[in-house]
Amino acid sequence: MEKLNYALPGTTAPGAFDAILVGVVGSGNLEVMVEPGFDGTTCTVDISTSARGFAPIWEAVVNDFQSRHALRGVAISINDMGATPAVVSLRLDQAVAALPMPTKKAP
Repeated sequence: MEKLNYALPGTTAPGAFDAILVGVVGSGNLEVMVEPGFDGTTCTVDISTSARGFAPIWEAVVNDFQSRHALRGVAISINDMGATPAVVSLRLDQAVAALPMPTKKAP
């Protein structure tokens, strides 16, 4: 298993929430758990993956996710069994869809 860890600055804090779990660890899939973070200014992402040597791809997927959502105060744990980057992005987006996000005011 390879373990990767990222701490990314963010600007969007979700409302209060309980842990959210999406996906299933299995052949070619992964699970994503989102929990309230300990640091209110960052989004932490901890990855455990069976696919060694793909750190640059994971970093690109995580950075793309954070550039789209800019989360803060969130801790994400990913348990991967060889999912493709597209599946990783899908699961991350599913988890964000379940978060209570603040509504944006119209200008």
